[in-house]
Amino acid sequence: MGIMYNEFNKVFHLQAGNTSYVMQVYRDGYLAHLYWGRKIKNINSEELIILKGRTSFSANPDLNDKVFSLDILPQEYPAYGNTDFRTPAYQLQLKNGSTITDLRYESHRIFKGKKVLEGLPATYVENDNEAETLEIELVDSLIGLKVILSYTVFENFNAIARSVRFINYGQENLKLLRALSMSVDFIRDDFDFMHLFGSWARERHIVREALKPGVHQIDSRRGASSHEHNPFIALLSSDCNEEHGEVYGFNLVYSGNFLAQAEINMYKTTRISIGINPFDFSWLLEPGQAFQTPEVVMVYSYEGLGGMSRTYHKLYRTRLCRGEFRDKTRPVLVNNWEATYFKFNAEKIENIAKTAKELGIELFVLDDGWFGKRDNDNCSLGDWVPDKNKLPNGLKDLAKRINDLDMQFGLWFEPEMVSPDSDLYRKHPDWCLHVPNRSRSTARSQLVLDLSREDVCNYIIKSVSDILRTVPISYVKWDMNRNMTEIGSALLPPERQRETAHRYMLGLYKVMEIITSAFPNVLFEGCAGGGGRFDAGILYYMPQIWTSDDTDAVERLKIQYGTSVVYPASTMGAHVSAVPNHQVHRNTSLKMRGDVAMSGNFGYELDLTKFTEEEKEEVKKQVVRYKELRELIQFGDMYRLLSPFEGNETAWMYVSEDKTEAFVAYFRILAEPDAPVRRLTLRGLNPDKTYIVEGKKGVYGGDELMNIGIALPDLQGDYKSAIWKIKAE
Repeated sequence: MGIMYNEFNKVFHLQAGNTSYVMQVYRDGYLAHLYWGRKIKNINSEELIILKGRTSFSANPDLNDKVFSLDILPQEYPAYGNTDFRTPAYQLQLKNGSTITDLRYESHRIFKGKKVLEGLPATYVENDNEAETLEIELVDSLIGLKVILSYTVFENFNAIARSVRFINYGQENLKLLRALSMSVDFIRDDFDFMHLFGSWARERHIVREALKPGVHQIDSRRGASSHEHNPFIALLSSDCNEEHGEVYGFNLVYSGNFLAQAEINMYKTTRISIGINPFDFSWLLEPGQAFQTPEVVMVYSYEGLGGMSRTYHKLYRTRLCRGEFRDKTRPVLVNNWEATYFKFNAEKIENIAKTAKELGIELFVLDDGWFGKRDNDNCSLGDWVPDKNKLPNGLKDLAKRINDLDMQFGLWFEPEMVSPDSDLYRKHPDWCLHVPNRSRSTARSQLVLDLSREDVCNYIIKSVSDILRTVPISYVKWDMNRNMTEIGSALLPPERQRETAHRYMLGLYKVMEIITSAFPNVLFEGCAGGGGRFDAGILYYMPQIWTSDDTDAVERLKIQYGTSVVYPASTMGAHVSAVPNHQVHRNTSLKMRGDVAMSGNFGYELDLTKFTEEEKEEVKKQVVRYKELRELIQFGDMYRLLSPFEGNETAWMYVSEDKTEAFVAYFRILAEPDAPVRRLTLRGLNPDKTYIVEGKKGVYGGDELMNIGIALPDLQGDYKSAIWKIKAE
């Protein structure tokens, strides 16, 4: 592991785990990309950049060299307009209105460890020996621009973290129009493009298609990473599957507007770039000021999609998530939202909690409706005062009732929003995002507070903290239920209005940092109408996220499977809900609902008091089973076995690090007449160990289970599931 620099040929060789990443300072200071892939010992740079003369339509920056053009040079951080016609990684506007820049290599430094990104979430190290960092300084001396490219390589992961810092050391203002976090040029184009697409209640479905010439991009202009597109893309070799083939993954550690794209040009090269969406973005850099981009985590795998996913999973579990709950198993909970919606009182909540306690559940979460005059979603957001009609003795009394049952108490907030019908809005109508003389559009009867303002951030910090300080709360569900419109701030000058969306994110991160640090014993779960902000940025502050508002077991197969491409099971909230399901009105068995929800942070979201005795016994068994399995599920290595995007069946499994335990889950959607006998081949076990499979006779070799597999039961009817625990002898 490490970063090596060859002074003779000016080659940087970065080694992360079993990965090599190679760059060269080429010719007159251009930073060229040479290689990224399986780890190699030595680099012959003479063979890696081969330029070929093109027509006059690829211009030459050197008047004496008709072969050299930036249009064909693989670059690390390209600009536009200086002979490169491809999509740039950055763009600035000068005082004279021009946008031409020319960055050249100035210097570099290599050091152990990894710096904290000021004001932004990022991966980290606990010991400087876990990683090395390279900072390359590029300069455009004509305009006084310094750009620092940062690369961190991890000793134990095939991962590289990249980010960029812009510094104006000149005498005139510079305006950033585009500031992506990374760019990589590949000299080939034979890739598949993968991303995670969806909508509310249908998040992170896997989309994979062959790249074709032109630009293929995903983005968000919603003020959040969004339900529609996750800030992740991957390039795959055409033969890539779960176990075999090459994958290059790119995940932006950011929760706001983003752009991720692949561009194939006329010479059949591929440029990948990702970062803050340049749409409706600019940032004024006055002399002496700097701008920091979010981090991108790049993962290479030659062991297929599964290899890439497990790298992301372990890195994010251990070096992105933080705090007391990073390494703790999570409690089994019940949430009252789908049980009561807004119609509840203290007695109703206590009765659900009593039943939950009898069934072995450890945490009760009170959802929306406990504050202001909140009998529906038309009012009271921002007024974080308990509703005396529902809770006449306040939150503290209700929390005590729950605690007296020997259960933990959790609470829902939506701190980033304000209702027009609220005391807060009547007092501070300028505190929301808005544009002068334009109407203020609402969604779910609410507006977005302007977190680019320090006074708004301070109000949120105080109002949430006052409750957490006075009520014994063990868990917070932090929700966000609309995207941004009329993006403007009353406090920013005209030339900085297009900074509002990013300044909002910086404000949000500041608020989350202060609150989560002040209350380290509270387990925070992020939420945005379910999975509308399920991203690595939020995970830095909150170690789990509500995966989707869709709790239907069948729909959850695709949602949880797709989410697992990047994010580990320990970050996914997954609940059993009532039937007919409230989103798709489907009826599924309590067993299948439980088996699906067990593949994450397990809980219930229904009225347990309405269950029959038989159903209560089933819940008791599920809770006991999950408590036996949760450490394995939350912190084991995940292997996806059958994809819900490819057929009628889904299967996955979790394996302990020492390969002595495993949990396997299988789901069949629709019954098939006269169905064939099927076997499920497993992965991730030790081929030299022997295992006992729960419910089956005898012992099985690890090699047998991974090559021959286990026979699937003859399941009758639609929406069926089977699970097995496996232990080494």
